[in-house]
Amino acid sequence: MLVERRDEPRKTPSTPAMKGALVTGGGQRIGRALALALAADGYFVFVHYNRSAAQARQTATDIVASGGKARVVRADLSSARQAEALVDRCRAPDVRLVCLVNNASLFKLDRAPTAKAADFDHHMAINLRAPLLLSQAVARQLPGGETGVVVNLLDQKLYNLNPDFLTYTLSKVGLQGLTKLLAQAFAPRLRVAGIAPGLTLRSGSQTDARFAEQHVQNPLRRGVTADDLVRALRFILQTPSFTGDTLVVDSGEHLSGRPRDIAFDQARKA
Repeated sequence: MLVERRDEPRKTPSTPAMKGALVTGGGQRIGRALALALAADGYFVFVHYNRSAAQARQTATDIVASGGKARVVRADLSSARQAEALVDRCRAPDVRLVCLVNNASLFKLDRAPTAKAADFDHHMAINLRAPLLLSQAVARQLPGGETGVVVNLLDQKLYNLNPDFLTYTLSKVGLQGLTKLLAQAFAPRLRVAGIAPGLTLRSGSQTDARFAEQHVQNPLRRGVTADDLVRALRFILQTPSFTGDTLVVDSGEHLSGRPRDIAFDQARKA
């Protein structure tokens, strides 16, 4: 589905191609904020979704209403075949895909004594294998002489490990390693970096009251916002010397030394 303005001047052969960005899981939550920011910065945004079609279309519509361009693209990233084909579907006239934001993520609770092979495989497929396949595809299609950027969404708990959400955490540990490896392998044409957010939005069974309490349980006593993550993304995109490392955007939460995930850490108070 293509959503774009019809009242803009026609491109001419001398008009520079528009930069394109693919945001996986770009229709809602953090992905939506990043997609809107990229559009505001002049990117043609490919808003990926799997099941959240209505949210993805709304994000694309909002981009157009603000004067930008967007297209929604569907893929089940647990399928290697669909992940491999996604970048080839992110095409539009006079657009060159130079940015990939691996934001889509599976986040399912399990623990070491009872973790199942199926959950391990599912987390790894979406959170690790898909970013690898998408990054490879972006690198292959970069025009000659062009450079690009891959940004992987990680998690502050990588700097403050605890055993909750075991296979999710393992997949993010792998993605952090992949970030460094691909930064080495694809330099100088492709920069690869990470953003590790702290608690940003309410999720799961968390009540508004509980979220408000936990959101500020960090050294800065300040909750992380989607705008903070937008600023981190813009820093990476606008800093051509930054690659192979991760911005931890968590108000210092990773310094807190939690023995459990914040969802279960009832004793600690702001």
